[in-house]
Amino acid sequence: MWLRNRSRQGAPEGYIGFAVSARMSESLQSKIRMLPEAGWRPYREDAEVICECAELPWDPVERTVGNVLDEVRYLVIRVRRRQGTLFNDGALTKHYAVVTNRFDFDGKRLLEWHREKAGSIEALHHGLKNELAVGVMPCARFGANAAWLRLAVIAHNVLTALKRVALNEKWLHARPKRLRFHFFCSPGKLIHHARSIIATVQRRAAVLAEAWALLPSPA
Repeated sequence: MWLRNRSRQGAPEGYIGFAVSARMSESLQSKIRMLPEAGWRPYREDAEVICECAELPWDPVERTVGNVLDEVRYLVIRVRRRQGTLFNDGALTKHYAVVTNRFDFDGKRLLEWHREKAGSIEALHHGLKNELAVGVMPCARFGANAAWLRLAVIAHNVLTALKRVALNEKWLHARPKRLRFHFFCSPGKLIHHARSIIATVQRRAAVLAEAWALLPSPA
């Protein structure tokens, strides 16, 4: 609801494109069962299962007077085992749904965009836990641990911005550990000479100079 309402009080206004996984409620399941077989089309290749997707014209939110919301579309994924065998829970078919307010992509491309999730959510969790110290919280105080987590996420966002703005393409998929050893842990020396301070870097000076040149100049 918040994302669909462009007049957000105390928050950025305007259009925000989103695609989120929908809870598989009983009403949603009943709508999926009404989809015609001709509406399903291949979604992705898989050696073990058949994956198909379909558009579901449905909006469960009842609008109130004066409440203007973005239109949404539901995309449904149907997964079936080849040869008609059952899943481990005894089900013949599994369904998943995504709700979005984006109409500029077709169904397949929209589902791919939805699953990108910052590259992959598992890789993000791995980086936060094992390379930005989120795996072990510092104390037993909830507030302090929450601040620790926020700082780690901010560090991840800053590193992501650094890779996209100040580093060339080969560093785009570099993890925090690699960036730390190539940039932040490079030994250097401060020299005071002739009323000036000079920083000498022992290694990777060319990479640092290239990154500095790529940074946009302040307005």
